Amino acid sequence: MAFLLLALAICSEVLGTVSLKLSEGFSKTIPSVLVVLGYGSAFVALSAVLKLGLPVGVVYAMWSGAGVALVAIIGAVFLGESFSVVQVLGLFLIIGGVVALELGSAH
Repeated sequence: MAFLLLALAICSEVLGTVSLKLSEGFSKTIPSVLVVLGYGSAFVALSAVLKLGLPVGVVYAMWSGAGVALVAIIGAVFLGESFSVVQVLGLFLIIGGVVALELGSAH
């Protein structure tokens, strides 16, 4: 259940972040509303995950790392943003760091 809630938190945060870009400085109503709903539901789901007892460092690393990776990919694929080899390498480093935190917390 915790990882399902974490996935919901990640998707909600990604929705909020992409909508922030699309809101054009909160000048567009629907994306602006999605920013508030996305971030609000992300924090509610994230707090529920933490209440279930998972370590905050691991949860936050997974939430932020997955969010960064997904937003970068969405930006490149759908928003025409750059995506260089260095950026891909950086995403792999983020994922490696999250895996290291998860493995380290198992002891």
